[in-house]
Amino acid sequence: MSEDMRELKIEAARAALGQVTDGMRLGIGTGSTAEEFVRLLAERVENGFSVIGVPTSERTARLCLELGVPLTTLDDTPALDLTIDGADEIGPGLSLVKGGGGALLREKIVAAASARMIVIADKSKMVETLGQFPLPIEVNAFGLRATVLAIEGVARELGLKGPLAIREKAGEAFVTDGGHLIVDASFGRIPDPRALANALNAIPGVVEHGLFLDLADTAYIAGDGGVRAVGAV
Repeated sequence: MSEDMRELKIEAARAALGQVTDGMRLGIGTGSTAEEFVRLLAERVENGFSVIGVPTSERTARLCLELGVPLTTLDDTPALDLTIDGADEIGPGLSLVKGGGGALLREKIVAAASARMIVIADKSKMVETLGQFPLPIEVNAFGLRATVLAIEGVARELGLKGPLAIREKAGEAFVTDGGHLIVDASFGRIPDPRALANALNAIPGVVEHGLFLDLADTAYIAGDGGVRAVGAV
């Protein structure tokens, strides 16, 4: 990542931090931009700011603990005030593709448990139509081939095509924090994300998918001219 790109991520994270108030119950996302947010949040906590966070991945949890951000769980704190997270793509109406970091299931659970969700990103994540970034689909390892065939089938019915790849890391299948696998679907343009989301939800072997619809309220997008706020409407 270039230093200029990292600076954009920091600026987006700083703008979102301005929406965090003392005493908040906070969902804390996963990924490079979310990690910049954690670092900024930790500085405020060190200076006496009070928050309690629910991390969306073990990776985020480790960073929070390392930097002194206090954590809880959704079992102990099932209703959150705000979630701040990044995105792999941001489309019209703040429709999102997420899951590049492999935490989409926990990210969606945490976002759904929050009163509001703020997305932080650099300008490169804004797209006119979702689908340039491969869509992560979290699946059960049992019946994997049958699930992949079912995904291919619903894609075909929706006029989508493109390769499906089981995500790997260091030459082995990538396993999520929940013990599942991820299928990365390179469909290209997804003209009807809601139809695809509904179709994927109906496949028994699909645990969750990376289409985040009707969850984000605001996005802070950092570009050359500064940070702009984008609403869901």
